[in-house]
Amino acid sequence: MSETKNAPTPGTVYTETIVHSPPEAYLNDAPYQLAIVELEGGGRLTVRILGDKVQIGDPVEFAEYRNEVPYYRKSA
Repeated sequence: MSETKNAPTPGTVYTETIVHSPPEAYLNDAPYQLAIVELEGGGRLTVRILGDKVQIGDPVEFAEYRNEVPYYRKSA
């Protein structure tokens, strides 16, 4: 049975890091930024960041899913 995913809510960067030594499946993506986002509706979500780098406290919004991984970007 396939699951339909709802777009996660916007949130605020709780913490972030840049990955320089990724797992083999992501070697071509390095370096890339991961963040834990505190969602507006409650809870936290580990996400990849698209576009401009984010810092703790930055507002972010959902961009898309890629291979079931949520991608967020800095809010305008």
